[in-house]
Amino acid sequence: MRIITLEEHLTFPELTSQIPKDLLAKHSFDRSPMMEKIAPKLADITGERLLSMDENGISMQILSVAGPGAELLDPKEGPVFAKRYNDAIAQKISNHPDRFTAFAHLPMRAPEAAADELERTIKTHRFKGALINGLTQDKFLDDSIFDPILKRAEALSVPVYLHPGLPPKAVVDAYFTNLPKHSGILLSIAGWGWHSETAIHVLRLIVSGTFDRFPKLKLIIGHMGEMLPMMMVRCNKQFKPGQVGINQRSVIETLRQQVSITTSGIFTNPPLITAIDTFGIDNIMFSVDYPFSTNQEGKEFLSKIPLPAHEVEKIAHINAEKLLALT
Repeated sequence: MRIITLEEHLTFPELTSQIPKDLLAKHSFDRSPMMEKIAPKLADITGERLLSMDENGISMQILSVAGPGAELLDPKEGPVFAKRYNDAIAQKISNHPDRFTAFAHLPMRAPEAAADELERTIKTHRFKGALINGLTQDKFLDDSIFDPILKRAEALSVPVYLHPGLPPKAVVDAYFTNLPKHSGILLSIAGWGWHSETAIHVLRLIVSGTFDRFPKLKLIIGHMGEMLPMMMVRCNKQFKPGQVGINQRSVIETLRQQVSITTSGIFTNPPLITAIDTFGIDNIMFSVDYPFSTNQEGKEFLSKIPLPAHEVEKIAHINAEKLLALT
């Protein structure tokens, strides 16, 4: 069975090392022993990564930049840095076009340039969309400043993968301080905060009317829907069109029509069944979250999904092939 994974990360230290250290410190990027240990896996493309894909039957990875990047840089420097990063990705995967493609890395503080870079990577490198990490200077994507990016993605018929990012300092100070050891950091990211923030981000795009302004825009979110499957009906009841926001459609309608989810990093059946029951089987795609999760645990989960074979195939590759126009 063909297997495609969509939330698979890389970081090239030769590029991130060029970001000023004061910017990295300001944004509190984690330099924990865990991150130091995983850094070689993030930098590798055709060594251990490809071997692990072969061992676990992963046909293709859609790669994306993890950690600090062009979104930290000013509107002049960001576009240059993003172009270098995207070109580096394209060069490193060029000998394996059947195994790798990528989501574009964008200079989010320069939205017009980011839209142009998205289009360049689609036409020049055949990338399959863009991945955006959370907020940009504490702004959500419903801010009209980002309209050029969303408009261009819609025009190009490519999705935007909305990935969690580090929370703003005010949020960290209010919610995640005064806790023992590393628990505050973990609570703010993979332990909870990342997922609730991404869910809020998607709901903002609905109630602000952003999805209605870009009705053909396709969004992808990971981690089995970032809590939204469980909360979908409740949110649908609370955010009725025209009453609390300016959205023209219900939460359920909008999510099912414009948002797809991946399984990245979550490998148990209860959340998967909930996601299928709410988003629908055609909106769910398999992902691993490599190297933060292993291909082995992802493949084991996929092989034990209690669904008919034709539905497992939808999750494993068919839905991704349709959304990303993969041949």
